[in-house]
Amino acid sequence: MDLLNTLVDKGLRRELPTREEALAVLATSDDDVLDVVAAAGRVRRQWFGRRVKLNYLVNLKSGLCPEDCSYCSQRLGSTAGILKYTWLKPEEASQAAAAGLAGGAKRVCLVASGRGPTDRDVDRVAGTIKAIKDQNEGVEVCACLGLLSDGQAERLREAGADAYNHNLNTSEGTYGEITTTHTYADRVDTVQKAHAAGLSACSGLIAGMGESDEDLVDVVFSLRELDPDSVPVNFLIPVEGTPLAKEWNLTPQRCLRILAMVRFVCPDVEVRIAGGREVHLRTMQPLALHLANSIFLGDYLTTEGQAGKADLEMIADAGFEVEGAGQVTLPEHRVTAGGGCGSHDGGGCGSHDGGGCGSHGDTGCGSHEGGGVCGSVPAAAPAPAAAAAPAAATAATVGEARTDLVAVRRRGAGTDLAPNA
Repeated sequence: MDLLNTLVDKGLRRELPTREEALAVLATSDDDVLDVVAAAGRVRRQWFGRRVKLNYLVNLKSGLCPEDCSYCSQRLGSTAGILKYTWLKPEEASQAAAAGLAGGAKRVCLVASGRGPTDRDVDRVAGTIKAIKDQNEGVEVCACLGLLSDGQAERLREAGADAYNHNLNTSEGTYGEITTTHTYADRVDTVQKAHAAGLSACSGLIAGMGESDEDLVDVVFSLRELDPDSVPVNFLIPVEGTPLAKEWNLTPQRCLRILAMVRFVCPDVEVRIAGGREVHLRTMQPLALHLANSIFLGDYLTTEGQAGKADLEMIADAGFEVEGAGQVTLPEHRVTAGGGCGSHDGGGCGSHDGGGCGSHGDTGCGSHEGGGVCGSVPAAAPAPAAAAAPAAATAATVGEARTDLVAVRRRGAGTDLAPNA
């Protein structure tokens, strides 16, 4: 296929595809999905070999967010039956992080629900970072706390944070349909603050909220312009009790095409499969490793993930290897250019759980179930309209509701039960 040959050549040269080429990837048929994966896999292997970076989420403060992000189970007013608790003590957070690190994770993502941290919150997180780093030499720490005020990114950097996650989530043109309590520009500003402070910037998206192909390409091109070290790709987890609980718009093939498009547009960046991979990729998760070079291990912020042992077996069975603590995540040209955490610890941030640090799992501040700042939409707020998508794309992407695959997290941080790692 001429399109794929062109995109591979551009990816190996780090050249930006055209919008038309990116849209064409999303428009390929299910019959061609293996060809798309193989092509994007060549680009992935050029810059990251067969390494898979493992990241681990710690939800420092869960629920009761004042923001109205429609995808998020932690928003104020959410009726989702999630865990709700205030700040974990540094020793509790360090203990939670240790489980993920023992499972092979090299990065810990510290997430807290809310619009953004107060200065006192920054002090709290600084203490948690110190506790984790005192116990685990060489660990990378990414913070995901919402919208940053002036000077806070610098304070987090001084406290030992390596990266900061704040997702754009969707296109600027449709952002107001997802969230009304802050703006797309607010999110961009926070990513720029993190970058300017010398933190490795981590920013990604959530797919499956009823957006069009054009929206997906818009947000990924915007991310390319922001130049984060890490781009987490979250797939909406439709949690009961949120405005988007009925949005089941994804198939495994659609998810693979989205990941391939992100890889072609951001060829040398850490692309992370974040929240929702178990729900929407399902048995096709191993194929996604040919596109992304990073995943979250274990559970997400408010929802459960695949068993950590199963993640490790999947990586090995697919012929990949877990990235070691001594290996640098990013390609040399990004490291020498001073890419934040990628320049000294080797990696970008991101997870979805929907939410937290790059993950959607329900997303707290930047994770999936939201990403970036946490929040949810009040009942009267408009949900994104699937009608915005082209008819052909909509017909091809509607998936079967698999509510049986969505389980609220009842273990790990905020509970007395052992975490999944």
